[in-house]
Amino acid sequence: MLTEELNERLTRVGPGTPCGELLRRYWHPVSVAAELTLERPKKRVRLLGEDLILFREADGSYGLMAERCSHRGCSLYYGFLEDGGLRCAYHGWLYDRSGKILEQPFEPTESMMKHMIRHPAYPVQRIAGLLFAYLGPEPAPLLPRWDVVAREDGRRHIEVQPVIDCNWLQAQENSLDPTHVYYLHGQQLVAQGVRKENHYRPITGYDFEVFKWGIRKKRIYGGDGLNRYEEPGHPAVFPNILRHDAEGRHGMNPYNGTMPIDMHFRIPIDDTHTQVIWLGFTPSPDGSCIDPYEEEPTIEYISVKDENGDFHVRSYPSQDSMAWVTQGPIFNRGLEHLGASDRGIAMWRKLLADQIAIVEAGNDPMNVVRDPEANRLIEFSATRVRVDDRYVPRDSEAARAWQEYRPGSRDAALQHQTAEPAAAKSVALSEP
Repeated sequence: MLTEELNERLTRVGPGTPCGELLRRYWHPVSVAAELTLERPKKRVRLLGEDLILFREADGSYGLMAERCSHRGCSLYYGFLEDGGLRCAYHGWLYDRSGKILEQPFEPTESMMKHMIRHPAYPVQRIAGLLFAYLGPEPAPLLPRWDVVAREDGRRHIEVQPVIDCNWLQAQENSLDPTHVYYLHGQQLVAQGVRKENHYRPITGYDFEVFKWGIRKKRIYGGDGLNRYEEPGHPAVFPNILRHDAEGRHGMNPYNGTMPIDMHFRIPIDDTHTQVIWLGFTPSPDGSCIDPYEEEPTIEYISVKDENGDFHVRSYPSQDSMAWVTQGPIFNRGLEHLGASDRGIAMWRKLLADQIAIVEAGNDPMNVVRDPEANRLIEFSATRVRVDDRYVPRDSEAARAWQEYRPGSRDAALQHQTAEPAAAKSVALSEP
């Protein structure tokens, strides 16, 4: 359990708060790019407790600035896009994308006021069909080229979930919870009639590993008369991402770069509201290339509640949202009773507290990427390699040794017993 003081320190995200200052060191998805069009080029957004206006210029560039005009607080959502900037509809103050005031109609020409005011404005970058914003101090770090975001050898799909009424950390702690899948997902789907049986094998153990980008959780499965099986694990990427993949199901080799991968972004809207955007990447069968900076992914908007306003709990997003929201707007962690399976959650809280302290000391926290060479592609599992103008499966000993694991299969059991240790760890049942 946490003290009230520490709970506040780890959860509050507004300007000037310890966690808010940490989270401002990272790029966050702020919108699906396709939501801004020539016909509707502006959108209200809220991120880290700040009300903002996101806008798209005619040339395809983007801007993001505080919603309320620095003059007398009128909403810039109703302003005019012109001259590469945004003009307030109230008195005509014109701002460029950096927040510099270009014009102040009706003020004396000799006035120095426009040189003394800088309207809050933030950089925006587009990749993988999403718009990412950075609200922190300059110089801004590089936008991380995570494999799900930046791979060229396939297509992406975006699922946008509704904003939910709870703090961001409740969603992110789920990434370090290895056992919730059995009842929250497996048993719930049976109870709702979506599946005939719980397809999760019994979880007989779990492990957590700190690595360069965060903490990786692993489950150990038993049952079916087969030997224990330890999955490769899912990385919780600091500070607010879950990354996972199919891990060798359905004939997809996890060691040659041909399996689908995905990321869950847990976006901190403010202290008591969070939005989850799921980004999935599926490698193309022939290895053909798509520029992630120009790609227009397919988009799906997910419902998590029924017509009565209750969570319908018939899908993973609805089940997860129910669990997080019903903990309360900001979960009082002083009332909890952690067990052995919650070790990863305790590790994550320590990691979060440590990184907050690093920022308070004036240094960059983990996963702030500034080296372009290190940012070419950040891999969490094997990717394919490019040959001429196509990507081909990676040839490696692990890829060649891999044998697909099918629970309940006598042949799979034999393979599991005789395969090399590296191959035996290559396949698993994988869920968030």
